[in-house]
Amino acid sequence: MPPHLQLTSVTVGTSQPRELARFYARLLGWQVAVEEGPGTDEPEQAGWLLLRPPAGESGLSVGFEYEREYVRPVWPSEPGAQNASQHLDIKVDDLPAAVEWAVSCGAVEAAYQPQENVRVMLDPDGHPFCLFL
Repeated sequence: MPPHLQLTSVTVGTSQPRELARFYARLLGWQVAVEEGPGTDEPEQAGWLLLRPPAGESGLSVGFEYEREYVRPVWPSEPGAQNASQHLDIKVDDLPAAVEWAVSCGAVEAAYQPQENVRVMLDPDGHPFCLFL
Protein backbone atom coordinates (compact mmCIF):
# COMPACT_ATOMS: atom_id res chain seq x y z
CA MET A 1 0.00 0.00 0.00
CA PRO A 2 1.43 3.44 -0.93
CA PRO A 3 2.14 6.10 1.68
CA HIS A 4 -0.41 8.91 2.10
CA LEU A 5 0.08 11.42 -0.72
CA GLN A 6 -1.85 14.67 -1.04
CA LEU A 7 -1.76 16.95 -4.06
CA THR A 8 -1.76 20.52 -2.70
CA SER A 9 -0.75 22.77 -5.57
CA VAL A 10 0.16 23.16 -9.20
CA THR A 11 2.95 25.44 -10.43
CA VAL A 12 2.90 27.23 -13.77
CA GLY A 13 6.18 28.06 -15.50
CA THR A 14 6.24 31.58 -16.95
CA SER A 15 8.48 34.40 -18.12
CA GLN A 16 6.58 36.82 -15.85
CA PRO A 17 5.57 35.23 -12.54
CA ARG A 18 4.55 38.46 -10.80
CA GLU A 19 2.31 39.66 -13.63
CA LEU A 20 0.75 36.24 -14.07
CA ALA A 21 0.13 35.72 -10.34
CA ARG A 22 -1.57 39.11 -10.14
CA PHE A 23 -3.66 38.29 -13.24
CA TYR A 24 -4.95 35.04 -11.68
CA ALA A 25 -5.41 36.68 -8.26
CA ARG A 26 -7.69 39.27 -9.87
CA LEU A 27 -9.45 36.71 -12.06
CA LEU A 28 -10.19 34.35 -9.15
CA GLY A 29 -10.59 36.92 -6.38
CA TRP A 30 -7.63 35.37 -4.53
CA GLN A 31 -4.58 36.96 -2.95
CA VAL A 32 -0.89 36.29 -3.30
CA ALA A 33 0.03 34.29 -0.19
CA VAL A 34 3.78 33.93 -0.80
CA GLU A 35 6.14 35.99 -2.93
CA GLU A 36 9.83 35.24 -3.37
CA GLY A 37 12.17 37.46 -5.35
CA PRO A 38 14.68 36.44 -7.99
CA GLY A 39 17.44 33.99 -7.17
CA THR A 40 21.13 34.60 -7.62
CA ASP A 41 21.94 35.50 -11.24
CA GLU A 42 18.26 35.76 -12.18
CA PRO A 43 16.71 38.83 -13.80
CA GLU A 44 14.52 41.24 -11.84
CA GLN A 45 11.27 39.73 -13.20
CA ALA A 46 12.20 36.28 -11.86
CA GLY A 47 10.79 34.77 -8.70
CA TRP A 48 8.06 32.51 -7.36
CA LEU A 49 4.58 33.42 -6.14
CA LEU A 50 1.80 31.34 -4.66
CA LEU A 51 -1.95 31.96 -4.68
CA ARG A 52 -4.19 30.22 -2.19
CA PRO A 53 -7.98 30.01 -2.10
CA PRO A 54 -9.62 32.45 0.32
CA ALA A 55 -10.23 31.25 3.89
CA GLY A 56 -13.10 28.79 4.00
CA GLU A 57 -12.79 27.78 0.34
CA SER A 58 -11.22 24.52 -0.76
CA GLY A 59 -8.99 24.03 -3.76
CA LEU A 60 -5.44 23.68 -4.91
CA SER A 61 -2.93 26.47 -4.48
CA VAL A 62 -1.42 27.81 -7.70
CA GLY A 63 2.25 28.76 -7.96
CA PHE A 64 3.95 30.85 -10.64
CA GLU A 65 7.62 30.15 -11.22
CA TYR A 66 10.08 32.00 -13.44
CA GLU A 67 11.33 29.93 -16.36
CA ARG A 68 14.45 31.36 -18.00
CA GLU A 69 13.84 29.49 -21.25
CA TYR A 70 10.06 29.92 -21.34
CA VAL A 71 8.49 29.65 -24.79
CA ARG A 72 4.90 30.78 -25.21
CA PRO A 73 2.71 27.75 -26.02
CA VAL A 74 0.53 27.41 -29.10
CA TRP A 75 -3.06 26.25 -28.68
CA PRO A 76 -4.42 24.14 -30.17
CA SER A 77 -1.21 22.19 -30.60
CA GLU A 78 0.71 22.36 -33.86
CA PRO A 79 3.51 20.11 -35.10
CA GLY A 80 6.93 21.53 -34.26
CA ALA A 81 5.54 24.28 -32.00
CA GLN A 82 5.75 24.66 -28.23
CA ASN A 83 2.59 22.97 -26.95
CA ALA A 84 0.90 23.55 -23.61
CA SER A 85 1.69 20.69 -21.23
CA GLN A 86 -1.19 21.52 -18.87
CA HIS A 87 -3.99 23.99 -18.39
CA LEU A 88 -6.19 25.19 -15.55
CA ASP A 89 -9.92 24.37 -15.54
CA ILE A 90 -12.14 26.94 -13.82
CA LYS A 91 -15.80 26.12 -13.12
CA VAL A 92 -18.19 29.05 -13.59
CA ASP A 93 -21.92 29.68 -13.13
CA ASP A 94 -22.34 32.08 -16.07
CA LEU A 95 -20.05 31.41 -19.04
CA PRO A 96 -20.59 34.68 -20.98
CA ALA A 97 -20.08 36.76 -17.81
CA ALA A 98 -16.97 34.76 -16.90
CA VAL A 99 -15.49 35.28 -20.38
CA GLU A 100 -16.20 39.01 -20.15
CA TRP A 101 -14.56 39.15 -16.70
CA ALA A 102 -11.51 37.18 -17.88
CA VAL A 103 -11.06 39.54 -20.82
CA SER A 104 -11.34 42.57 -18.51
CA CYS A 105 -8.57 41.00 -16.38
CA GLY A 106 -6.26 40.64 -19.41
CA ALA A 107 -7.11 37.27 -20.97
CA VAL A 108 -8.01 36.72 -24.60
CA GLU A 109 -10.44 34.18 -25.97
CA ALA A 110 -8.73 31.51 -28.07
CA ALA A 111 -9.72 31.46 -31.74
CA TYR A 112 -10.59 27.76 -31.62
CA GLN A 113 -13.34 26.64 -29.23
CA PRO A 114 -13.85 22.84 -29.16
CA GLN A 115 -16.93 22.63 -26.91
CA GLU A 116 -20.16 24.55 -26.46
CA ASN A 117 -20.07 24.80 -22.65
CA VAL A 118 -16.33 25.52 -22.41
CA ARG A 119 -14.37 28.60 -23.39
CA VAL A 120 -10.64 28.29 -23.89
CA MET A 121 -8.90 31.48 -22.83
CA LEU A 122 -5.25 32.54 -22.99
CA ASP A 123 -3.64 34.30 -20.05
CA PRO A 124 -1.20 37.22 -20.54
CA ASP A 125 1.76 34.84 -21.02
CA GLY A 126 -0.09 32.56 -23.46
CA HIS A 127 -1.09 29.68 -21.18
CA PRO A 128 -4.50 28.27 -22.07
CA PHE A 129 -7.09 27.93 -19.33
CA CYS A 130 -10.69 26.78 -19.59
CA LEU A 131 -13.83 28.34 -18.20
CA PHE A 132 -16.62 25.76 -18.06
CA LEU A 133 -20.18 25.29 -16.83
